[in-house]
Amino acid sequence: MPVIEYGHKEFGENKVQEAIEKWSNIKKNKKINLHLIGRLQTNKVKQAIAIFDYIHSLDNQKLAKKIADEETKQSKKIKLFIQVNIGSEPQKSGISIENLDDLYTFSTSLNLDIVGLMCIPPASEDPEVYFKKLKVLNDKLGLKELSMGMSSDYILAIKNNATFVRIGSKIFGERI
Repeated sequence: MPVIEYGHKEFGENKVQEAIEKWSNIKKNKKINLHLIGRLQTNKVKQAIAIFDYIHSLDNQKLAKKIADEETKQSKKIKLFIQVNIGSEPQKSGISIENLDDLYTFSTSLNLDIVGLMCIPPASEDPEVYFKKLKVLNDKLGLKELSMGMSSDYILAIKNNATFVRIGSKIFGERI
């Protein structure tokens, strides 16, 4: 992949199986960080821990427990973001704001490396309102990283202290 030769080290994938197909050989030969930015099902945790360095979609205790168990089995620690359903949208994944503290406490009790929070704001509303809200929640927990912003709103996300943005379509084009 030419962009790796120019020094780019951070890459994201939405699906575990696609990541395995695309990145397994590359990761053997290059030092890159691979981020799972899509939803993680518990039956894919073993494969996810094997290939990813970051998971941006931790959103429940069952998944946290499964990740902790698999990290022990594989002797590997990965960095995790708790996904917050910042707009309380029923069709989106993520923990509710009301249950965030409990999931954070549970996850840290399992010795998971929670580095920050992640959100995807409602598409039809001003994303900056939600970015500001997530930053407050992140600061309250004392976390350093923020995963928010996509191709359409990444500048606002960076303005609100995002440390990881997802800029797929600006780089690779829209999916058809």
